[in-house]
Amino acid sequence: MQIKLVPILILLSLSSLNAQHHLHEILLKASQFYTSEKYLESITECKRVIYFDSEKLYHSTAYEIMGDSYKEAGFFSEAVQAYNLAETFSFNEEAIFNLKLKKVKINILRRTTSNAHRLLDELDSTFHYSKDEEIFYWRGWTYIFEDDWKSASIEFTKIDSLHELKNFCEKVDNEKYSVTFAKTISAILPGSGQIYSGHYVNGLVSLGWNVLWGYLSIKAFKADRIFDGMMISSLLWLRFYNGNISNSEKFVTEKNQEITNNALYYLQNQYKGMKP
Repeated sequence: MQIKLVPILILLSLSSLNAQHHLHEILLKASQFYTSEKYLESITECKRVIYFDSEKLYHSTAYEIMGDSYKEAGFFSEAVQAYNLAETFSFNEEAIFNLKLKKVKINILRRTTSNAHRLLDELDSTFHYSKDEEIFYWRGWTYIFEDDWKSASIEFTKIDSLHELKNFCEKVDNEKYSVTFAKTISAILPGSGQIYSGHYVNGLVSLGWNVLWGYLSIKAFKADRIFDGMMISSLLWLRFYNGNISNSEKFVTEKNQEITNNALYYLQNQYKGMKP
C-alpha cells in the first residue's frame, strides 16, 4: 500500500512544481508587459496569477506589479489598493517598507500629502535609523507638493548639506514673494505692493488714483462740504485703497504660483534623481 502511494506523491509533487513554474512564467509575462508600457495587459496577467495561485505564493509580487501598472496608467486609488493587498501577503520587512514608500509616492502625486506624512511617520517609527535617508528624501518631496519649499530644503539638508534638491528648494523659496509684506506696504503706501510684485504700471496707477481721491476728500472736508467728503471717502477713496491691497495679494499669489509651476516643471523634466 505504501509502495503504491509513492508514485502518486511523486506525480502530485511534479504537478505542483509544474503549476508553480507556469505561474512564474505568467508573472514574468506581466512584468514584461509592464516594462513595455502595456499596463492593461500587465494587470490582466497579474489577475490570472492571483486567480490560479491557490497557495498564495505569488500574490504579493502580482499585486505589486498590478499596483505599478495602475500607477503608470494614472489609476492612483486602484494602485494604492493593490499595494495594500501586496503588503498583506508579504512577510518580508524590506518589501513592506518599499510598498509603503510606493504608497507615499502616490499620495504625493495626487496631493493627499497628509496621508503621505502619516505613512512616513509609520516608517520612521518602524525603520528609524536604518532607512532615515529615504524617509527624509520622500518627506522633502511631500513638502514640495505642499508648496513648502523651506521645509523641503530642511529635509534634504538632513541627507546632505550640499544636496542638489536642498539647494534647489532654497533657491525657489528665496524667489517667492511675501503676501504679508505686499499687503502691509500696500496699506502704508498704495501701489507699492503691485510694484513689489513687478506690476509697475498697475502700482503707479493705483497710487495715482488713491492720491487723487484722497486729495479731493480732504479738500471737501476743509471746505466744510462734509457730505461730499464722506461720499468721496467711502465710495471712491476707500474703494481704490482696499482694491489696491487686494490687488497686491492677487499679483503676489499669481507670481508665486508661476514660480512654483516653473520649479515643478523643471523637476519633472530635467531633474535626474528619484521622483514620485
